Amino acid sequence: MKVRALVIGIGTGNLDHLTREAIAALNEVDLFLVADKGPAKRDLAALRRTICQTFIEHDYRSIEVPDPERDRSPDDYSRTVRDWHAARVQAYAAIVHQQLPAGGTLGLLVWGDPAFYDSSIRVVKGLSDHGLQVELRVVPGISSLQLLAARHQIALNQIGGSVHVTTGRRLIEEYSPGLGDVVVVLDGNLACEGLMDSYPDLQIFWGAQLGLPSEMLLAGRLGSVLPQIRATRADIRAREGWVMDTYLLRCPS
Repeated sequence: MKVRALVIGIGTGNLDHLTREAIAALNEVDLFLVADKGPAKRDLAALRRTICQTFIEHDYRSIEVPDPERDRSPDDYSRTVRDWHAARVQAYAAIVHQQLPAGGTLGLLVWGDPAFYDSSIRVVKGLSDHGLQVELRVVPGISSLQLLAARHQIALNQIGGSVHVTTGRRLIEEYSPGLGDVVVVLDGNLACEGLMDSYPDLQIFWGAQLGLPSEMLLAGRLGSVLPQIRATRADIRAREGWVMDTYLLRCPS
C-alpha cells in the first residue's frame, strides 16, 4: 500500500510561528498521528489540536497513539532508543493499515523543527518495513534554538567561531572551550553544573517554554544564575506539568 507522509515542523506552539509552507502541508493531510505521552503532557497534544483547528480547512482525522514505555536511564542508551522507535513504528503502521486502507496522506506534527533531536523522520522511514510504500516529505519549522537566540538578542556563535549542538547526557564528556559556543538540548538535570569549577567564567543563555505565554529567560555567569534556573524550572514543572528548555554556553571572548 502506498501512502504519502508529511513530517511537519510546527514551531514551539506559537501560532504566529507556523510558516506558509507548513500551513499548506497541514491542509494536505488526511490522518494525523500524535504521540500520547500521558497526562503530564496533555497540553502539548492540545496545542497540536489548536493548530489543526486554526489552519486546516478540510475534513481530517487525528489519532493519539500511546507512546511506548522506555527506560530513561538504560545501560545501553542507543539500543533502548532504537527499540523504542521500533515499537513506535509498529504501532503507527498498524493504525495506517487500518485507517488508510486505500492510501492517503499521513501527517506527523513535530515540535520545533524535524532536524533537531526528533525521531519522526526515522519512524516514518521505518514504516516501509511493515508493508507500506512511503513517499516522504519534510517541512521545516522554527526551532527552539532559533527562538533562544532571538529572545536573548544574540547570535549562536561569536565572530568567526563555531557552534556545537549536544545533549545534557553528553555535555560533560564533550565540553571544551575549543568547541566554540555550545547549545545544549534535552538536559533535564542541568548537567552544566558540572562545568562550573573548571570554567568559572562560563556564561549561560537559558530559555524555557520558548514561544509560549509562559516563556522564561535567564542569562548571566553560570555559577550565579544556575540556582535561579533550577528554581524556575521546578516552578514551571509544578505549574504546567512539563518543561521544554534549552541553553547556550559561551566563554567570554
